[in-house]
Amino acid sequence: MDLSVAFLGTGGPVPTALRGTASVLVTRGGEKLMFDCGEGTQRQLRRSMGLVQVDEIYLTHFHLDHCLGLPGLLKTYDLNDREEPLLLFGPAGLNKLMKDLQPLIGRLGFHLEIDELAPGDILPHVDYEIEAFPVEHRTSALGYALLEDDRPGRFDPDEAVRLGVEPGPAFKALQDGEEVDGRDGKVRPDQVMGDDRLGRAVAITGDTRPCQATVEAAREADLLVHDASFMVEDDDRAEETGHSTGTEAAEVAAEAGAKMLALVHISSRYHVGRALEEAKAVFSNTIAPRDFDTVEIPFPERGEPELVPGGAKREAKPDRK
Repeated sequence: MDLSVAFLGTGGPVPTALRGTASVLVTRGGEKLMFDCGEGTQRQLRRSMGLVQVDEIYLTHFHLDHCLGLPGLLKTYDLNDREEPLLLFGPAGLNKLMKDLQPLIGRLGFHLEIDELAPGDILPHVDYEIEAFPVEHRTSALGYALLEDDRPGRFDPDEAVRLGVEPGPAFKALQDGEEVDGRDGKVRPDQVMGDDRLGRAVAITGDTRPCQATVEAAREADLLVHDASFMVEDDDRAEETGHSTGTEAAEVAAEAGAKMLALVHISSRYHVGRALEEAKAVFSNTIAPRDFDTVEIPFPERGEPELVPGGAKREAKPDRK
């Protein structure tokens, strides 16, 4: 099952020629989950992988650089005759936001389901879940963690045969957790199955101060996407505005034991290379992705998360318009 994270907008609240406002697209198999939808998100899609049909959208909070692209994306989906329902999640106030935006969006030809979440809410999916966790910003805000279920350990067919198990249905029964007949009696699954293998995890904070809730949500995560609006020289400004420095994000990643840290929302006042260097001094596996970069996340036994420059453009698909 492929798992990738595409960075559609990596900049701060003011879009620039090179960096759009906040939006991350997580693709897991055939499912596409969008986290935040800042100004110009649909154009970022068109410039990279095409106007893909996302299944669910999660807003971290309602500052415009995180949600202003939503009306346009929804309306474009409607004009392109979308039929599949779309699920929209966000913190308290989402229903009011969508009511206020309704005159701008107008009537949609597809079902839009709106669901307000609270910290600790868990949304079950097939083989994984999305957990909403509290972050510390100047307004009601949530972070989100995608947490895959653990997978069964590897099946050892040679050991099963040695114990007298006949290949075929009995092999499947063992992998399903059932005992089967062997040469000298019952054979248990734990005799032929390795230890459970951890599922993958991605945590996305949106705008936030460094906080313990993020540490727990990102515990041993394969990828932590964290606010890094300021450099250390302006740490007082970060605290005042409810944001983090890159160094603070790195400290969170280190405490959580994350495998990779992606810095986003870096203010345009800074040189990104300097901000990255500052964070890497604390947490070495830190990246500062550009718009349209992706991170590919294999299963742990197959390797480490990998930054793919321009990876979203490599996934380009023909656009209908």
